Amino acid sequence: MGRFGRTIVTAALAVAVVAGTAGWASGDTQRAVTGPPPGAAAWRADRGYGRPLPDPADADPREAARFFAGLDEGARRGLLRAHPLVVGNLDGAPLPLRYEANRLAVLATGEARYASLAAPGRRILAFDPRGRGQVAEVFGDLERAAHVAVVVPGSDNDAESHDAPRAPDTGPAGMARSLWTAAGGAGGDTAVVAWTGYTTPVGVGLDAAGGRLAEAGAVRLARFTAGLDAVGAPDPVLLCHSYGSVVCGLAARHTDARDLVVLGSPGMRADTAAGLGTKARVWAARGPSDWIADVPNVEVAGLGHGADPASAAFGARRVPASDVVGHTGYFRAGTRSLAAFAAIVKGEVR
Repeated sequence: MGRFGRTIVTAALAVAVVAGTAGWASGDTQRAVTGPPPGAAAWRADRGYGRPLPDPADADPREAARFFAGLDEGARRGLLRAHPLVVGNLDGAPLPLRYEANRLAVLATGEARYASLAAPGRRILAFDPRGRGQVAEVFGDLERAAHVAVVVPGSDNDAESHDAPRAPDTGPAGMARSLWTAAGGAGGDTAVVAWTGYTTPVGVGLDAAGGRLAEAGAVRLARFTAGLDAVGAPDPVLLCHSYGSVVCGLAARHTDARDLVVLGSPGMRADTAAGLGTKARVWAARGPSDWIADVPNVEVAGLGHGADPASAAFGARRVPASDVVGHTGYFRAGTRSLAAFAAIVKGEVR
């Protein structure tokens, strides 16, 4: 095998491990879930409100916010009951309405694997049952928060595993909950969103080594952050783990993020922090025992994710992570990394 072939194989095999917690399981090619949620056609056909409803496929979130602002409470609730999947996923719709719509949408699936998402007190900001399922959950009071963070996880995450039993500070919900607690919890002014809002790779394979799923996820992440802006939320801090950092790298120039923090990153498909095209401050963390350090930082024929964000040459600010254990220990209580994440989110680091 020639040098070029060896490079491609190295990228495909080594970079594919960046998925997160699935270990060395066989890869499974995924079809990205894109576009509006089920029920969009019925929503578009609904003419009971005197004017066309905002098209969930392409309506600007600010347009959706203005539409709902012009409705009385009865009309809002009528839409919620008739179209819960659309209302629950419509960026720009009022937050309490989305929470209730998604509770109804979860219950309507009748699937036991999603039942816990409808438990009292949970704030589900997005829910899409297609494929393996996608979900976004809020910890804290997003309507009144002075600081907002969005946790973007890596591979092997979906609506079913979003809050699956595991180490309490790993997985999307676990990481977000840990950060919210470190930032003040119920007594603070910070809200944290666990955003499992894209189709993630599964196991080791070309999905994890390539950018196809990250590209689809970046579009969804950019729209999601525009929805936060449309309802008056502060510019968010994006915290992106593993393959999630590839998503964030591709979305960076299309979001209004205040800070962009990557941890355990295989690369962001950019040569430098400046190359991301964002006004956000860019931060990077990598623990001393994180195996991501052994992944070659290459990008050849679409395989691999490029430069190491934790290297000095990339130009990101460094997050202290000397006490982080493994690839998933960045949000563990008491770590320097978690304390630094909370300080960045709260605007305490200049």
